[in-house]
Amino acid sequence: IGVGLVGFGLFFVFFGMLLYFDSVLLAFGNILFLSGLVFIIGFRRTFTFFFQRPKLKGTSFFLGGVLIVLMRWPLLGMLLEAYGFITLFR
Repeated sequence: IGVGLVGFGLFFVFFGMLLYFDSVLLAFGNILFLSGLVFIIGFRRTFTFFFQRPKLKGTSFFLGGVLIVLMRWPLLGMLLEAYGFITLFR
């Protein structure tokens, strides 16, 4: 279930970018991606991964970008998410 949710989340994010940053598709993709991640590695591990002391900057940018996309500013939100994603996983 988790891999399917992550796959659909990535598909919707990619499709939302192809359709000139459609905010509804991007928001739906973000929600599916995060819920799939929780299903794959569990709630506790997801929480501890995102809220480690050295990763708080990346987490704040990533989750802030998700909130900005949910508030229907997709371009700014995706830029913040991309920076947060790079900072989290480097």
